[in-house]
Amino acid sequence: MFNTTALAALAAADVPAYFDEDEGLLIAHPADVPQEKALLGEHVVLAPRDRDGRGYYAVAWEPYGTPDLEFTEVATVYETPGDDVNLCARAVAEWFTVPRPTAGSVLLAALAEWGITVHSDGLGMSYAIPVDQTTPAADARNRPHLSIGDRNPSVDHVPAAHTGWTLFLHDENGEPIGGPLFISGDGGPVDCGADSAAVAELIADMVTYPIP
Repeated sequence: MFNTTALAALAAADVPAYFDEDEGLLIAHPADVPQEKALLGEHVVLAPRDRDGRGYYAVAWEPYGTPDLEFTEVATVYETPGDDVNLCARAVAEWFTVPRPTAGSVLLAALAEWGITVHSDGLGMSYAIPVDQTTPAADARNRPHLSIGDRNPSVDHVPAAHTGWTLFLHDENGEPIGGPLFISGDGGPVDCGADSAAVAELIADMVTYPIP
């Protein structure tokens, strides 16, 4: 039942996939890669998340080693206790898109609409937004700033796997002040576009700009 449902959802999302009888795995692969070569490059394995069949789990793998082909895990593409297999399929489709979209890029685009300067941590985990937008990049995390990250927790996952933004205010020592100013989601998927627009509007209300 799982394989049939997941294969139908992947087909609707224009993602080629097949059930490998020998390995007992449901495998999705890029559209430009023939099925017989799917395991020779990066591919995504889909499986039920829970033993009772609820939820979906999609993990990207890539091969290594010769002459015997072995595999190493690249990343979790999608994981949720929810039952929306179509959202899982969309996440897989986004994973194979070139260039690959990210939740972070959606957020940055929403912040750019407000003209807000953002600084990455270089690790793909969070962004720093100086409360005073004239703050030099080198001092962004050493002065009062906002930090925003994802429950995922990486900001580099695909938008369909977004699970909600969390926003904190930090003092001049970089320490968070109180609890989150904004938090969304409950661990399951959240609409990345709407969520990013909402938190970007809140951030725009909190940052200051130089007086002309």
